Amino acid sequence: MKKILVTGGAGYIGSHTIIELVKSGYFPIIIDNLCNSSINNIHGIEKIIGKEFRWHNIDCTDKLKMQKIFLEECDIEAVIHFAAYKSVEESVNKPKKYHDNNVGSLNVVLECMKDKNIQNIIFSSSCTVYGMPDILPVEESAPFKKAESPYGETKQICEKILLSNPCNSISLRYFNPIGSYSSALIGDCSADKASNLVPIITETVIGRRKEITVFGDDYNTSDGTCIRDYIHVVDLAKSHVSALEFILNQSGKHVFNIGTGNGVSVLEAIKTFEKANNLKVNYSIGKRRSGDIEKIYADTKLAKQKLDWEPKKTLKDAMISAWNWEKMKE
Repeated sequence: MKKILVTGGAGYIGSHTIIELVKSGYFPIIIDNLCNSSINNIHGIEKIIGKEFRWHNIDCTDKLKMQKIFLEECDIEAVIHFAAYKSVEESVNKPKKYHDNNVGSLNVVLECMKDKNIQNIIFSSSCTVYGMPDILPVEESAPFKKAESPYGETKQICEKILLSNPCNSISLRYFNPIGSYSSALIGDCSADKASNLVPIITETVIGRRKEITVFGDDYNTSDGTCIRDYIHVVDLAKSHVSALEFILNQSGKHVFNIGTGNGVSVLEAIKTFEKANNLKVNYSIGKRRSGDIEKIYADTKLAKQKLDWEPKKTLKDAMISAWNWEKMKE
């Protein structure tokens, strides 16, 4: 059974990926200091897989503690590096915090990998590396435009670091992960205030918010609202297993878009939630928000061709599971 070290493995995407790794016969080991997650996800993983697993409560920027873990955990085949701060809004106000943590943690991981001669890493990247793309759907070969936030800039920097490092690497550029595991035992436990559309929808419907503000309805789109590519987090988790199998058999540097390839507007997403859950969402139209990209969605042909991966779950599936997770948190 191959050992895979997973930083940030108690987080939203990390916890779902742990489940898929176990299902596929891998032995994941988690490093997570729970600064932006919860022990509840650890317990949820154990309930789903029916056993305990190894978990180290460590900050990935702490080099001495990280070196100790890499020394103790022998025969690691690969690292999946999720650990990072992820709030675009907070990154604008605290750019140094984001640079120190997101770039710093990758540098520490790579140094530890070098010391232990671990050759393979899968990096949790983002479609924010593209900035405002010129052509849609956006392909992996599209040039990096100016990042719209310090968060996006840290992802650009990290991808460049990986290109200059001798290890084998895959950067998975996520689009917009939504939804939750079917049992609602794991999900997004982020400590920061929700800033993504679907968590804001569920918080509004359950009563933690009065309404959603739709930022602008005068964009050059079908209904005037911004367009995004929403992917179910379980499909996203499975892409990491496909990427892992790929990198263990093929060396080099690789990047893949992980999305659905379908552009969905803000209003379409709200209406899909309402129909899927038979609920009403209170929203109002506001002014455009600074830094918002008008539309972005993925070209996913490369992931299908090289990784033999493609999303299976629908937007409706994601909206139902997102609401189930919100109810479970109450």
